Order: sequence, then C-alpha cells, then structure tokens
Amino acid sequence: MKYAQENTKDLGLTKQREVVLQVILAAEQHPTANEVFDRAKTLLPGISFATVYNSLRFLKEAGHISEISFGNGATRYDRITSRHDHAICSNCGKLVDMEIELPEEIVKLAAKFSKFKPESIELTLRGLCPECAKN
Repeated sequence: MKYAQENTKDLGLTKQREVVLQVILAAEQHPTANEVFDRAKTLLPGISFATVYNSLRFLKEAGHISEISFGNGATRYDRITSRHDHAICSNCGKLVDMEIELPEEIVKLAAKFSKFKPESIELTLRGLCPECAKN
C-alpha cells in the first residue's frame, strides 16, 4: 500500500495544511472532517473548520490523502493513497483497511452487470467487527 509522505516539511504546505496532514498520518482509524478538526485544534488552536475542510480538499486533490465515502455516513480520510479495500462495522462504524487482490473476472463481471466502463473497483465488506460480534 502507498502511504502519504510522512515528512510533511518537504511538501511546501502552509502550516494549516501541514497540521491537517499530520493529523491524518497519525490517525489510527479513518477520521471524519470533524475528528480532523478536533485534533488539529489541539496542535493549532486558531485553526477554523473551514480551513480544515479546505485543507482536506486540497490534500486529496494533490494526492497526499484519499477520501472514503460510503454514501450513508460522513466522509472519512485515509493516509493510504493507493487502491485498497475496506471492512466497516455495521454496528459501531469501525473502518479497517484490507489489501485484497481482486481477480480480473470480478471487474469484468461487475462491468457487464452494471454496463459501466470500469476505471477501478473497491471492495467494502460490511458486518460486525470482532468487538461488536462478541456482544
């Protein structure tokens, strides 16, 4: 998997964008914009939500982070910028990365079924994480 560049000083970013990127790089999970804002305020107390949101958009467009949207919840941000898959807990919302090699036949079948010209395909496993499955 390709991770975002850890030495943020070499990217020529503004201080605000650098802080937002550092928050994403340090995140154990895939934070929402609100979570990034909360963490960024601890590093740079004067930062505004609009600045964080605009920084997230800039960092995504520049290829420094990736954005994950499932259509039914808040967008999340990821330090992994290469193609990879996810598992999401339907109970607590925990999101984890998976690196699965998908056979070409799956892409062809999905394209045939949808009539889409494929550009990429991502797998999202939905179910209960180990903690929620115990309860």
